[in-house]
Amino acid sequence: MMSQRTDWDVIVIGGGPAGSTVARYVSEGGQDVLVLDGRDSIGSPLQCGELVPSNDEMRRLCPAVPDIDDLLQTPEHAISLRTSEMHLVPPSGRPLRYPFEGLMLNRVAHDEWLVELAKSKGAEYLTNARVDTVDGEIVSLRDGREFSARIIVGAGGHSDPIRRSYWDEKSLQIPVKFVLMDGDYGGAVELHFGSMAPGGYAWMFPKEGGANIGVGIQRKFAKGRSLNSITKEFIGKYGGVVNFSGGGSLPMSGTIDCFVKGNHLLVGDSAGMVLPSNGAGITIAMIGGRIAGQTIVSHLQNGTSLHEYEYEWKRQMGSVMRNSKLSFKVGSWIMRLPDWILNLAFNPLTKPFVWRFVTCRKPFIIF
Repeated sequence: MMSQRTDWDVIVIGGGPAGSTVARYVSEGGQDVLVLDGRDSIGSPLQCGELVPSNDEMRRLCPAVPDIDDLLQTPEHAISLRTSEMHLVPPSGRPLRYPFEGLMLNRVAHDEWLVELAKSKGAEYLTNARVDTVDGEIVSLRDGREFSARIIVGAGGHSDPIRRSYWDEKSLQIPVKFVLMDGDYGGAVELHFGSMAPGGYAWMFPKEGGANIGVGIQRKFAKGRSLNSITKEFIGKYGGVVNFSGGGSLPMSGTIDCFVKGNHLLVGDSAGMVLPSNGAGITIAMIGGRIAGQTIVSHLQNGTSLHEYEYEWKRQMGSVMRNSKLSFKVGSWIMRLPDWILNLAFNPLTKPFVWRFVTCRKPFIIF
């Protein structure tokens, strides 16, 4: 049962991976934090593909990020399947195969675990709490309740109320639709490129007893086709029984220019913490959440500038994000080419370059 207090050191809007990670590290630092979330149950409804790299893979992808094992403590009950291979599939259907250690999550269980982890450190949560406005240190809910905090963090995704009120920076939003489908789909992660997903990609991520299958597109490249029809055509190739349908959007412009304005911070999707070249967001948001949480503690206890959050993000993730933005820009141009050219481009000679694009490394260096 949440206490009746209304004044906090920190308020976090949004209890997803980014928000819960901020709350965990703020609480670990001895500060009081309240997480407000508009959903009845955090983690529902499902809104993504559920794939994350293993901790070892994260160390390879993000070598400047310290203490990965402390940050990413995925419990076994939140893991549906461990994968060891990724297939990048052109329109021809002949994949380029790569070793890739990934975890297919039970996303609801994963997010619930992050909530419990933050609570174990002392964080408090209030669900079904829909934020109306944020004014200075005051957060007003739609039901009339008000809370105050010295620091307020926006972790509410692309429609976060702080982002809407205090930031006017626009981000490219790629709409996505996906299904959970029953069946046996092997153990390899698949990313599909070409006209079946204009300007984006389609995916098949296997899970225990099924798969998460979906499509993300840039509408300006869709030539009048709707996302619904594109998704229906792609998932129809797999022929299983659909037991869940979902959708959402991904910010694919990379991080915005600044994360801090006054006593307000953005983290996760609201700050654009998604790698444009591959859509990875869960672990990236948690990296940002830890940096934000630790910076907030240092600010409240020692007077450290909140802008240290931005500096530390750039130190840990700057090169990865820059490479990912470049790969996305080049890839968006390449993916507009006719399917037959893409089929020629995906070949054994280009295989190392293609992988560098996807894994956010400088694409034109082999070693």
